[in-house]
Amino acid sequence: MPDIEKLHLEDTLEDSPQTRSLLSVFEKDALGLKKYTSNLHSCCQRVMSAQNELCSATQGLAQQLRAYELQKFPLESDDSILTTTLKQFATYIDEVSSVQQVLSSQFSETMMYPLNKFLQADMEEISTMFEMFQIATHEHEQALNKYMKLPHKRDNEKARIDANDELYGMRKKFHQTSLHYYSCLNALQYKRKCCLLEPILGYFHAQRAYFQMGHDTVWKPGIEDFLGNIAASVQSVHQEMAKETQKTVELIDNIEKQSAHLYYAEPPIDMPFIPPNTALIQKAGYLYQKSKQALIASKWEKLYFFTQGGNLMSQGREEFAGSLVVDLNEDGVMAEPVTDDRRFVFQVVSANNKKCVLQAENYRERDEWIATINNIVRDSGYVRGRAAAKKKEQTPSIGSLRSQSSDGQPHPETASSVRRVNPFNQPGSEALDSANENLAFAQNFTVRFLGSMEVQTDRGEQLVHSTIRQIMAARAIHNVFKMTESRLLVTNESMRLIDPDTNTTRVEFALADISFWTSHPENNRLFGFITRSRNESGTPSFACHVFEGNTSSEEICQAISTATKIAFQALMEKRSGKTPTTDKEKKLLLQNTKKQDNQRDSEEEKLPLSPDGKFLILSSQDQSDSSLVSPDLNPLPREHRGDGDEREIEGAESEA
Repeated sequence: MPDIEKLHLEDTLEDSPQTRSLLSVFEKDALGLKKYTSNLHSCCQRVMSAQNELCSATQGLAQQLRAYELQKFPLESDDSILTTTLKQFATYIDEVSSVQQVLSSQFSETMMYPLNKFLQADMEEISTMFEMFQIATHEHEQALNKYMKLPHKRDNEKARIDANDELYGMRKKFHQTSLHYYSCLNALQYKRKCCLLEPILGYFHAQRAYFQMGHDTVWKPGIEDFLGNIAASVQSVHQEMAKETQKTVELIDNIEKQSAHLYYAEPPIDMPFIPPNTALIQKAGYLYQKSKQALIASKWEKLYFFTQGGNLMSQGREEFAGSLVVDLNEDGVMAEPVTDDRRFVFQVVSANNKKCVLQAENYRERDEWIATINNIVRDSGYVRGRAAAKKKEQTPSIGSLRSQSSDGQPHPETASSVRRVNPFNQPGSEALDSANENLAFAQNFTVRFLGSMEVQTDRGEQLVHSTIRQIMAARAIHNVFKMTESRLLVTNESMRLIDPDTNTTRVEFALADISFWTSHPENNRLFGFITRSRNESGTPSFACHVFEGNTSSEEICQAISTATKIAFQALMEKRSGKTPTTDKEKKLLLQNTKKQDNQRDSEEEKLPLSPDGKFLILSSQDQSDSSLVSPDLNPLPREHRGDGDEREIEGAESEA
């Protein structure tokens, strides 16, 4: 290494002009070195920041690839190959990101640390020594001037001694400060080479280690095979896309040729005549619907009409679901052409002589719509997925009440089924007869049927509330607002839904088949109850029926609880041979039951109800869980009893 220029420490005390001139050169060099090193530090800091940003961006890239699975694209399956491939890419990118983090850490240790140390320690020391050297020089000059001004008189000996001592102290301080200052400037010439070479050396060492680790990371055999497979797959997709593009172009040409006659609302004479298809049983397309506006004005609105499940539906462009226009299952529905100011107009007349006036684009479209609607009306359509022949079969079943889609959600037509006169598909029978007058308990309520839905279990307040929400949501989505009003008769034997006009029973539920009932916590007009039944295989099934009442649903639920208690008390009386035979005894039984409600805590024999009175204790497990049921009582429905219990209950029922 060539000789390095130095300040001579021997000349510090003399402080000659030559020494001062050489000192100024060293000071100027130190100032320039500080400025250059600061700029070098800024450049290295940018490299460091860029590396940190690269690490952060790489981590963000991996997270974004994993987020594809969470987006829930409507057209992408959860277990698609693309999702799995992106997750695998994210794993490999995480490994690359870890290598980048190692590089960032090495930059901090081998590149930034030496520069920070040089600027904050060495250069700051030079600046501090420069200030101390200036102060020491000034103080030495003042002490020397004071000493040199002393007179020849000997009478001021003390002042001479003080001045001499002061000059001694200042000159010693100046000499020591100069020695340290000159030493720092000389050492700076060595540190110059270290501070400029060590950061760059550390940079290259870090990069070499990074590339070596990167090579080991990305050149694994597994990654090589993975990238090769993905590249081949992408190439295959490009080829398929090219073929599909060619097919799409050809298909578009064919569609345009085949649709040439559709571009005209009225095909010209030179085009071949296409007769209307009068055998259709389903049709969909845009029509204009006429509606009244103000008093005498009218407007035509373009809507998308379609037939579904024996109904004529319409849907606007911005709507998510269709709304019912005409129920084609009703008697007296007919479609026919009509004369209007506009052309190609026809109307659909419903049973109550309500008319829906529609306009098609041409004669063929109009005639096809008329034929389709009349075909559906003639064949009675499809009532809840059954043919017209099955529509006439009247069975005492509540199967139509539990119309439901395969996914467990309420079927869109569930709520609309109440439009029929007999929504439960049960034959009409006289609701009130002479036997009803002898019932121990009977209470009437006005209710409206909202819908039914099959459920998994026979009880649960949250289950009923959830079913109510789903049925109300289905009615809102399909714009079903019409409801059939019925009279609910709650007795100590059963619950009946009665047609208020004809006084006939639409459906009857035995109390033994009703396992749970509750009202809605937010709407006191809504309530639901769960019934039990058995299918052909003997497996029990459960359905939740939802109604809206004119009175508080709490009163209806309380009436069901009272009826159930009376029925059970009557069953216990039959077992003990104390069956009431007169009206007076039955009234006394009702009074005793009500009195029993007020003295429940003091009674020895408890009724099989839950503590909140909202469901019957119908199983052995419920009896063990509830403190309200006596161990010797077994009030189970027939499908949940053992053979002995079944014979006993059947005998009691036959006696009744």
